[in-house]
Amino acid sequence: MAALFAIEDLHVKVDGTEILRGVDMIVNAGEVHALMGPNGSGKSTLANALLANPEYEVSKGRILLHGQDVTSWPTDVRAKAGMFLAFQYPEEIAGVPMVQFLKQALSARKGIEDLSMLETRLSIMEWMKRLDMDPSFGDRFINQGFSGGEKKRNEILQMAMLEPDIAILDETDSGLDIDALRAVAHGVRAVQEARPELGVVLITHYQRILDELKPDFVHLLIDGRIVESGGADLARRLETEGYDAWKPVRP
Repeated sequence: MAALFAIEDLHVKVDGTEILRGVDMIVNAGEVHALMGPNGSGKSTLANALLANPEYEVSKGRILLHGQDVTSWPTDVRAKAGMFLAFQYPEEIAGVPMVQFLKQALSARKGIEDLSMLETRLSIMEWMKRLDMDPSFGDRFINQGFSGGEKKRNEILQMAMLEPDIAILDETDSGLDIDALRAVAHGVRAVQEARPELGVVLITHYQRILDELKPDFVHLLIDGRIVESGGADLARRLETEGYDAWKPVRP
């Protein structure tokens, strides 16, 4: 049986410069994988490549979803197939109410053209309650006037509504105070409880989000390669030792 999600020998270039130099990862249903590494190691490059940002060129390797090669698929097709990316810096989109955006996105994800606005709104309200979000946010323009924590919870709301098979969370914890981080982690756990088969790739710098979400595997990305993988003990080593022990020696 094929893995839920797999990255095989992935090489990615940006403006002609190779950033990822052969990344491998297998995520099975229900697993949480944390990806850590110093600034410039390629973490966000990986996130962008996984969701087909055209500025990131896959020069070698494959991305597989349910065993199917999706490497050449555009962003919208990957999203419809069950891939989701929570952004490090969510965009503000003026003039587009959250409820309308989610109705259109959910319609595309499920392939239902006449999706009921009432049912969509009721589902959004239910999830907002579970995520401790102000119900009025459903009628506000996407992320406009939202705090950093509200924007990140809004990303989790979208993940809950769209019911992806694999979620890539790109530094969802960045810029959050401890209360906002706990609220976001609570939201991720709520989505996991509703969808126990959901696979998660969590890109982060910090131990504290790992304390909340308890990943099954931790991977260390240095200079565009995963140089070590392990469990929670690897993250604790990074917390005390830093990244220097894993960085290649320069001539």
